[in-house]
Amino acid sequence: MSGWEQNVRQVTPYTPGEQPRVLGRIIKLNTNENPYPPAPGVTRVLESFQTDALRLYPDPQATELVQALSEVYAVPQDQIFVGVGSDDVLAMAFLTFFSAGKEIWFPDISYSFYDVWAALYRIPYRQIPVSEDLSVHAEDYYGAPGGVVIANPNAPTGLLFSLSAEEIEEIIRHNQDCVVIIDEAYIDFGGVSVLPLIQKYDNLLVVQTFSKSRSLAGLRIGYAFGSKKLIDYLQAAKFAFNSYTMNRLTVALGAAALADDVYFRQTCDRIITTRERMKKEMSSLGFVFPDSKTNFLFVKHPDRSGKEIFEALRERNIYVRHWDRPRISEYNRITVGTEEEVDLLLQALREIL
Repeated sequence: MSGWEQNVRQVTPYTPGEQPRVLGRIIKLNTNENPYPPAPGVTRVLESFQTDALRLYPDPQATELVQALSEVYAVPQDQIFVGVGSDDVLAMAFLTFFSAGKEIWFPDISYSFYDVWAALYRIPYRQIPVSEDLSVHAEDYYGAPGGVVIANPNAPTGLLFSLSAEEIEEIIRHNQDCVVIIDEAYIDFGGVSVLPLIQKYDNLLVVQTFSKSRSLAGLRIGYAFGSKKLIDYLQAAKFAFNSYTMNRLTVALGAAALADDVYFRQTCDRIITTRERMKKEMSSLGFVFPDSKTNFLFVKHPDRSGKEIFEALRERNIYVRHWDRPRISEYNRITVGTEEEVDLLLQALREIL
């Protein structure tokens, strides 16, 4: 190893789902994207956007977007933070709140970016094993030294945090000397957000995204809610890092997506209806899976390996997500697509089985 390489911060990077180059000939069910287009207002704003404005720097506060979020969620603007996807928001939160050299806790089966950020920022961490049924238990997270991160619903399992809102509150109550992050990327497909608790606990950060339920994964918008004190610390870290993270077009299109609540709810309902149909059909084929409250299923079959099913689907140009990792190597995560995509998926699975 060269002398200078000894000073390099080396980490094992997060591996995203495969992004095939030719989309027209495949069914892409591997990255939990929304199968339906963004709200019509997004198209209208895009068509009328004055590109001359792009020669100017954007508003560093992303005021138009923050105002829209404030109106939709009834949260004061000074309790909202926005970033380039929820990954950017979460990474900034790790950097800001988990810097004291104390161990943070999160589940061993969860979003696989958490341990990457911890390693990148040299944050000690402990991955607490989920139960055999893949559920998470509140008491396992009482008294964390440096912080807690919980995805609710969890990914890749799809399970709601197998607890009531009161039990989630107990985790926060038992960790008032550190920051608790609840990652709600999939909350719009089932369950109730813990957002109201930010007015009760100044150490709670609730993170959400436009990538799933609002059909804007390609635009990259994430946001967080917390106490004014928490958001002030995040903003300070952001402006020390990069003042102009949200570009002008993204801010305008994000605000337009928030304006159409009817379309948003209709799209979520369509996905939920298809998901419940998928559960019945997959169960009839012998698959077993946690009771997903997301826009995907986490499935395994008692008679075929997860990798075998993954590869057989890929040969048919159907992309799903497989991890060759302990405890979950027999599972595949399958995004809820359109009704037509699900029909083709089920037909392919019948052939494979």
